[in-house]
Amino acid sequence: MYKLNGRVRYSECGIDNKIKLPAIINYFQDCTTENSETIGVGHDYLVDRKRAWILNSWQVEILRRPQVRESIEVSTWATGFKGVFGPRDFCMKTAEGEELARAHSLWVYIDTESGRPIKPTDEEIAVYEVGEPIPMEAVSRKIKVPEGAVELDTFPVHKYHIDTNRHVNNSKYVELACEALPEDFEVKKLRVEYKKAAVLGDRMILKRVIEEHRIVAELCDEEGSTYAIVEVVGE
Repeated sequence: MYKLNGRVRYSECGIDNKIKLPAIINYFQDCTTENSETIGVGHDYLVDRKRAWILNSWQVEILRRPQVRESIEVSTWATGFKGVFGPRDFCMKTAEGEELARAHSLWVYIDTESGRPIKPTDEEIAVYEVGEPIPMEAVSRKIKVPEGAVELDTFPVHKYHIDTNRHVNNSKYVELACEALPEDFEVKKLRVEYKKAAVLGDRMILKRVIEEHRIVAELCDEEGSTYAIVEVVGE
């Protein structure tokens, strides 16, 4: 298990002075990135070998969003490897041990030249410490968009959306999808299914379906092909 300590910053909080949903995703992403760097299979290693771990899906449960300046500890660990897939779990706690959020995630190992999935080598897998999955509700990583989705907005992909893989960063899809949430909607559960990477110059169309305590947001291109589906359940 790899741990990353921090303190919730003002820039990570919303109008309620609590951490925003995309910031929780960023803490999880940063934790796994630091984990890979410390064991020697980080950014430079992957770029040199034309490889990348691409996120396929998130399942996140939020027990409580911490406030600005609260000390937090984020931990992550691989839960096993199967073929081209690498599942990984996360937990966010206070310094006193109160659990704040937990997550399952599924990653796919990619040959960046061909764009195709490729199985990691035994040596690449061996450097990761593997632990047991965190107990969470069993749900599908596939998200079905209910009928009746309404178009809300269109977003051009800007440079600040792009990460080192030259794609829109995983947390940015969540950030854009948050535009579909009513201001007083408190997210307790989040699922994200990533289907296609958006790149600089694309335009993303945001659609939304509202059900009782559940909102499904779809980000798609101008031809209707889906980039990502974001489902939230809340209060």
